[in-house]
Amino acid sequence: MKFRLICVGKLTELWQRNAADEYAGRVKRYFPLDIVELKEEKGGRKGDTKGLLKREGARILEKVPERTFLIALDERGRNLESERLADLLSAEMLHSGRDWCLVIGGPYGIDAEVRNRADLILSLSKMTFTHQMARVFLLEQLYRSCTIIKNEPYHNR
Repeated sequence: MKFRLICVGKLTELWQRNAADEYAGRVKRYFPLDIVELKEEKGGRKGDTKGLLKREGARILEKVPERTFLIALDERGRNLESERLADLLSAEMLHSGRDWCLVIGGPYGIDAEVRNRADLILSLSKMTFTHQMARVFLLEQLYRSCTIIKNEPYHNR
């Protein structure tokens, strides 16, 4: 089993890159991890946001492997406690063995086609975060899930 993280946009701040690299390195102790960065489409607020999302969505779906468990991050998605995410990961490891592909959209979210293809639509919080921060938080939660499954002391139960 391996993870693929598809992100629209790059991490612009050094501290964001450092944090994401730190947690990506930790995740890689447990699973192979591939991070795919896609260029953000231009023409948001004043332009055609719907068209922008459609173009980004098409490029995202091109990068999603066929037989994969797709998790799309969206503010309207399910909220899961860390233990539930670990339970889901553990169940996938035991029963299906499918790789996980996780998608973080750009500043305007993700297209409906990506949501329709997703096996799980996940929200990190009821609060809104930048897509750059979402990457750091998601990588930390993947690492936390791995430590929960292995019963390692990182997660304070």
